[in-house]
Formats: sequence, structure tokens, C-alpha cells
Amino acid sequence: MIGIITKTAPELFDIELGDGTKFRCSETFVRRYLRNHLKWSLRTGTRAAQKLPPNYEELLKEAFLREALFIRNYNIPAALRVNTDQTQSVYAPSTKMTWNQSGVKQVDISGHDEKRAFTLVPSISASGEVLPMQAIYKGGTAQSCPNAQTPAFKEAKRLGFLLEPSKMDTYWSNIDTMKNLVSKIIAPYFERTKKQLDLSDAQQKSQYSMWKIDCWSVHRSEEFLTWMKENHPQIIILFVPGSCTGVFQPLDVGVQRVMKLSIKRSAHRDLVAEVVTLLDAVPSNDKERPLKLDQSVPTLRNRSLGWIVNAYHDINNPDLIKKVCVYSYLSNNF
Repeated sequence: MIGIITKTAPELFDIELGDGTKFRCSETFVRRYLRNHLKWSLRTGTRAAQKLPPNYEELLKEAFLREALFIRNYNIPAALRVNTDQTQSVYAPSTKMTWNQSGVKQVDISGHDEKRAFTLVPSISASGEVLPMQAIYKGGTAQSCPNAQTPAFKEAKRLGFLLEPSKMDTYWSNIDTMKNLVSKIIAPYFERTKKQLDLSDAQQKSQYSMWKIDCWSVHRSEEFLTWMKENHPQIIILFVPGSCTGVFQPLDVGVQRVMKLSIKRSAHRDLVAEVVTLLDAVPSNDKERPLKLDQSVPTLRNRSLGWIVNAYHDINNPDLIKKVCVYSYLSNNF
């Protein structure tokens, strides 16, 4: 705080007071200075400040040069460079604000502590393409996933979405779902793209691809890396430096926010539609009866498929994807 005042009004520290002492920054003075001169006030934080490693600039430079080296040495085009990331999606997304009576001190927000969720795994290529998404739901069988009667099911299958149970007590991605992601989405995309690049059969077999993922323990495990070398030796894995995903991973830099906003809007539309349906069904002589929304997991799980299909179409913008891929480098002055 003293540093700020020193830069904005250094002459204050040279003032000699009537009793011969020098000026001192009292607590009262600091409050008045911040409020009246800098126009600052106490605010509620919108989100936690991003914590970057102390040597993040060095880490990012090394990661950038490593990636550039592989691209040059193995002649890897943009279409064969893919970034994948896992993200949690809650079934009942809410905000930190709500309408309530003015002046009340206690305001409860429905759904603010919602813990029920699924894992969504999007992937994008540096050429601007959005790959089919993987969605992982808590449960041991296919019955834990959205069912075939869900309105968006056919569209999800047409887009090549991979819907699967975690086969664990959580909805988190794991070694088995990662293997399925590679075998059913990542590797087929690379093989299909190589054919579209008009490479000969021999060139397709020798052509390398690049897959950028974060340094999560499962990704870096000996089991997964050994499996990748044995089954997909032409895929080079690059890791985003730890705690640097927000500045170096394209999906985090500019795609996830659009995708999550789309999901929240779709969930809100479903909620509004349910409320309207319930209101229409209430008899005219029973308008005081409270409405009970269906917040069961099976219902929300089936709705979630429509949310992610809408999100896929919302982020499926080549200009957006290319922009964030480039920005993840330029923003770090490389």
C-alpha cells in the first residue's frame, strides 16, 4: 500500500509536520486516500486470483520451445495438433445472486451448494475443429448415462459423442475412460485427418500427431504412457506446465468459458420450460400450491445431454478455436 502512495504522491513523505516529525501513513489516511483519490472500495471477489508458479515465465517458454521443436522436426500440421481438457459440469448450475427482499440479512440461494455433476471432456484442433465430446457419469453401467429416449440422444450419437459410466464412486475421468477417449475419439480423428491431408499410405503410417493435455497424475502415470507408446506410438504427448492451464492451454484460455455459459443457459431454459408446464397444469382454484421441480439425477442427467450438444454447436466456430490457439502463445509474448 505504501508503494502505491509512493508512486502516486511521493511528495507526501517529505512533508514535515508542526511537531517536527515526518508524515506517516495512518490507517485513517490510507482509507481516505483509497476512497477519495484512487476511487477504490471494498468489493466481493468475482473469483479467486489465478496462482501461477514463481517461475511460470520460464516454464511456459520451455513448453513453447518444446512444442515448436516437435512441430518443426516432425512436420506436424495444425490439423494434427489437438488439445484436450476435463471439466466438471454440475447438474443444477446456479449463480451467487438472487432476488430477495431489500434489507434482509440472510439470503439463501437454491442450488448454490450443488455437488451432483458429471465430467465433460472437450477436444479441439489447432486448425479450428471441435472433436466429439466425451461425457462421464457416476455409475457402473450404461444405465448411469442419458438414455436413448432423451431428445438429444440421436444428435449426440450423430456427432460421435462418447457417453460412458465412470465405473467408480465418482464421476471423474480415470485411466479406463482416458483409454476409451484415445481409442474412440482422439486416434480416429488423427487417422481420418491424415487421409484428408492426401498423405500416401506410407506417409500416414509415419506421420506424427501431437496431443496437448495437462499434467494430471493419470496422464503422467507409467501405466497410461506405456499404453500410449504400445498402442499409439505416432501420437506425441505434450504436457501443459502445472498450474499454467489458464494461460497456456487453449481450451482454458478461451473455450471453456463459452462452453460453460452455454450449458448454464440451456439448463436455465429447461428450468423455465418446466416451471411454465407446471403452472399451466395448476387448477385455477389452486394457485397458492407451491411448485415442486423435478431435480432428480435421472431427469437432470437426461437433460444434460441436450446442454452439451448445444454447447458443442456454440463453440464449434473455427475462428474462435484458431483465435484461442494463437492467443495462448501470443499472450505470453512468445
